[in-house]
Amino acid sequence: WGLIVCASLVVLVIAVLLIAPAFIDIRDYKPELEKKVAEATGRPFSVGDDLSLSLFPWAGISFSDLRLGNTPAFSEKELVTVKSFEVRVKLLPLISKDIQVKRFILNEPKIKLVKNKSGQVNWAQPEAAQAKTTAEKSPKTSKAPAAEAGLPIKDLTVGEFSIKNGSILWIDHTTNTRKEITAANLNLQDVSLDRAIKLSFSAMLDNQPLSVDGTVGPVGKDFKQATIPLDLDVNALKQLALRLKGSVKNPASKPGIDMAVEIKEFSPRKLMAALDQKFPVATSDPKALDRVALKANLKGDASKVAVTDGILNLDESTLNFSLKPTDFSKPNLAIDLNLDQINLDRYLPPKSEKKPAAEKPSEKKPTDYAPLRRLILEGRIRIGQLIANKAKIQDLLLQIKARDGIFNLDPLKLAMYQGNVSGNGNFNVQTNTPKSSVNLDVQNIQAGPLLKDVLEKDILEGVTNAQLKLSMSGEDSAMIKKTLYGNGQVRFNDGAIIGIDLAGMIRNVKAAFGLAQKPAQRPRTDFAELNAPFSIKKGLVHTPETRLQSPLIRVIAAGDADLVNETLNFRLEPKVVGTI
Repeated sequence: WGLIVCASLVVLVIAVLLIAPAFIDIRDYKPELEKKVAEATGRPFSVGDDLSLSLFPWAGISFSDLRLGNTPAFSEKELVTVKSFEVRVKLLPLISKDIQVKRFILNEPKIKLVKNKSGQVNWAQPEAAQAKTTAEKSPKTSKAPAAEAGLPIKDLTVGEFSIKNGSILWIDHTTNTRKEITAANLNLQDVSLDRAIKLSFSAMLDNQPLSVDGTVGPVGKDFKQATIPLDLDVNALKQLALRLKGSVKNPASKPGIDMAVEIKEFSPRKLMAALDQKFPVATSDPKALDRVALKANLKGDASKVAVTDGILNLDESTLNFSLKPTDFSKPNLAIDLNLDQINLDRYLPPKSEKKPAAEKPSEKKPTDYAPLRRLILEGRIRIGQLIANKAKIQDLLLQIKARDGIFNLDPLKLAMYQGNVSGNGNFNVQTNTPKSSVNLDVQNIQAGPLLKDVLEKDILEGVTNAQLKLSMSGEDSAMIKKTLYGNGQVRFNDGAIIGIDLAGMIRNVKAAFGLAQKPAQRPRTDFAELNAPFSIKKGLVHTPETRLQSPLIRVIAAGDADLVNETLNFRLEPKVVGTI
């Protein structure tokens, strides 16, 4: 009898599920449904008469012409429209948390996102509806214990899943900008927890194509501890091609990634042109930033992401890099950069004949150095060939360590113009007034080619050796000059001063006053040594005895150069040598 009763109940339930839709017209409840949705959202809501409901063996609902309107604050009539929607789910397997979807089709969904001239956005919930929703919540209701992270289902299969011809329109009346995604189509195949899902998405962004193709999954049934493979190709605007291959780990507990990223060579300038946007960076060379490509491996979670085997191609330059953070909150970073070559002058802003307007002290905002004080950094930078301010530099090596707002640069090494430069530096932002110091040792640099490249002037030749120790504080040039301290010595050996012939002037009085015929070769004064020791205090550069020694003449100079007031006060004593 128990079996007979149970069987009878099952038959009765199935009969009700089969017969009920034939006697219940869901369209009779449409006015009440529209009223409830309108009250909950605070917006006009309507749905077409083409409503249908089925319960067994497939529980399903379909409707057409859904419209969710905007509030009166917006001139645009509608927020969301849907031409038609259909979903069918097998009913009995739901009891065992097995979701079997026969069909999920969303046809022509359209969303209009609007910001009006007063800055209001149309997707925000109206105040009246928000107040009503808050009032309906009971203060006595206790929060239910948080469910354990994971999928609330045992299995999932979907026969047909598609979103057809969707669109998203963004209108900003404050800036008169308009962006639109049209012809958006999403199709999923082989949707299951234990198989890879084939994904295909295509759309048009302002009449420029976008597409995503590839596979995601299998997701697995243990979503909390899942490792979900992912292999996607993204193409945008006929310019950008991105490949993502790897996995997403523990998406429900502690999300992480292990991903290989590849961006094929593209032109940022052409990409911005395709978006109908002005290129945001002005460069001296209009052909700079025209070719970019990237490869890297990313591994980490929300607290840290390590980048290994990174290769960035920028125009003619190739940068190999790695980034290993141990804590993003500080942040705590270890970096290694190896660049083969770069001409920095190409990427600097173009020179302007207009002088920038002087900023008043009251208008200048204080610099916030708090992020630099939190930063912990250890890095190494190597550059094979570098051009900066037209100076040619080779084999640059810089190691940097930072903690508690103190940045130590040690060592600093480079080669240039047949010589070498080595030294170290320090940058301190523990207070709101930054302090810095630098020690440099210059060995055997050819001054002539250096000055020709940097100053575009041929005024001095010789082998240069120098030792410099400088310290300063402040953010602007005026403060730095006032706080500049240091000392050092600069020596030029076996050189010449170009443009003046002191020996010829001594031998020939007419030449001294410009009365003689100009020589065929450019005048020059050869010297064996030019030695300039100096000290600096509060921006006042003092040299006790700068000496020039040449075969015919000796010159001794002593005095001060005031960098703050931009004045000179020197005494020069030239002496003619009696014999060669």
